Amino acid sequence: MVLRAALAAAVLLLILTTDVHGQNQAPADDAPATQQPASSDRVAVPEPSEQAKAYHRSGNVLWVLNTAWALILPALLLWTGLSARLRDWAQAAGRKWFFVVALYWVLFTIVMTAIDLPRTYYEDFIRQHAYGLSNQTLEKWASDQLASLGVTLVIGALVLWVPYLLLAKSPRRWWLYTGALAVPFIILIVLIQPVWIDPLFNRFGPMQDKALEAEILALADRAGIEGGRVFEVAKSEDTKTLNAYVNGFGSTKRIVLWDTILKALDHKQLLVVMGHEMGHYVLDHVWKLIGVLAVTIFLLLYAVHRLAATLIHRFSGRFGFTSLADVASLPLILMLFSAVSLVTDPVALATQRYFEHEADRFALEITRDNHAGATAFAIMQQENLSVPRPGRLYTWFRMSHPPVGERIDFFNSYRPWDSGQPLVYGDRFK
Repeated sequence: MVLRAALAAAVLLLILTTDVHGQNQAPADDAPATQQPASSDRVAVPEPSEQAKAYHRSGNVLWVLNTAWALILPALLLWTGLSARLRDWAQAAGRKWFFVVALYWVLFTIVMTAIDLPRTYYEDFIRQHAYGLSNQTLEKWASDQLASLGVTLVIGALVLWVPYLLLAKSPRRWWLYTGALAVPFIILIVLIQPVWIDPLFNRFGPMQDKALEAEILALADRAGIEGGRVFEVAKSEDTKTLNAYVNGFGSTKRIVLWDTILKALDHKQLLVVMGHEMGHYVLDHVWKLIGVLAVTIFLLLYAVHRLAATLIHRFSGRFGFTSLADVASLPLILMLFSAVSLVTDPVALATQRYFEHEADRFALEITRDNHAGATAFAIMQQENLSVPRPGRLYTWFRMSHPPVGERIDFFNSYRPWDSGQPLVYGDRFK
């Protein structure tokens, strides 16, 4: 049970002993400067500010604390017997099995949210304001928390009965069936999130800059993305950080830009960013990530299946249940998920970083604007308080995107058209 916390502590120790001041220097095995393509518009990787370094270091500490907390909190609910008492209350009120599961989920989520509230408040509100990254009022933060809680309660109450029904009906293969059913559920969430969930937290509207909208749609047409709609989202009421994305599919497909990035970047820079996001769509990264997530879920569920029986057999008297099919076992499942995911996360994150790198390649090939892309990421590094070269351990365990310094290097150097080399994705766009 201490696997995740112990590994997290070891990673933190190594991360914190890394020389942040030296992280902007190119790795020793990089090609010499004389071998880089000649270019008068080469963009230097910005030095991280002292504030960015402090934000990076405090984030590492929080990551370890959060990792440990993800084990400690469910363990407390198990060891104190509180989870079993929540089940008893749900049984007394719900009586029928389906309602017992739903009521347990509601009680469990409210208790977990209440206990976790101080940590959430500090990390998402106090800390973001302390580093100058947030515009959010306390009222907006509170309303977002309530909206998130509501979505969590509804979705959990509607779907939690499925794995527990499978646990009761097929205790040996429940993990296999649950993993298989998770795939269509993930697809459904990806489909409905842009339309039903995201607007609960921010206002989505049409692009105000119609000239930019026309350029984005023209780029989307070149990328073969038909029927795409461009939305501007009012994220400046929450944050000063920058972002843009393409999400959904089919009738819910949309291109979304935060108003913060619209103010920070010029049209050329924004088009490269949009080329990156369109690359995800054209290269089917959404579907591939769903596949990666599905495999990860199978592995995690199987690990839970193998580990839970031993713990229940040893501590059933303390836990207050004798079977994983008892809904009171939910904290145990979550705790095991958290522990095992520290082993699976580096592989999943490495896959995501590869997809992000290929989306960068797509953006360059469709726009051929190296300077705009490199300057866009240099601006985003500074605005988002990023450290450009955070070190390998940080990258392996925490980053779903390549380090921004590596991305700027790539935007500076990738120019196959200069030497007449074929484009990797040239057949994917007009």
